[in-house]
Amino acid sequence: MKFRVALESYTVMAKHGYFSHEHENDQPFVFSVWTTLTGQAIEENLEHTLNYADIQIAIDEVMLRANKPILLMETMAQRVVDILKRKTNVATIHIRIEKPQAPLPHPGGLAVVEYEWSRK
Repeated sequence: MKFRVALESYTVMAKHGYFSHEHENDQPFVFSVWTTLTGQAIEENLEHTLNYADIQIAIDEVMLRANKPILLMETMAQRVVDILKRKTNVATIHIRIEKPQAPLPHPGGLAVVEYEWSRK
């Protein structure tokens, strides 16, 4: 049996993006993170699972405590995964980042990056 632990639609306001004007004002980044756990028994012990708060804390660490603006959403995704994969009972991570106010050349569309990681 596999357990999936997730946090969906967590919005963080931050000054990140490829273009320098994106570093002037906060803009929304919407994170959805899904993980699967290894087959270890949970046994009513929070240490044997992944706390939803751990996912939020990892996102906050990357987005709100960065020393300088992160240019690419791919980098954001990789950094969040790097934190979450430290938990040895996490078997896979799927992260989706949406940037609803991305500077696009025409109106419409939603900028999205997804990244999948698995423990081998």
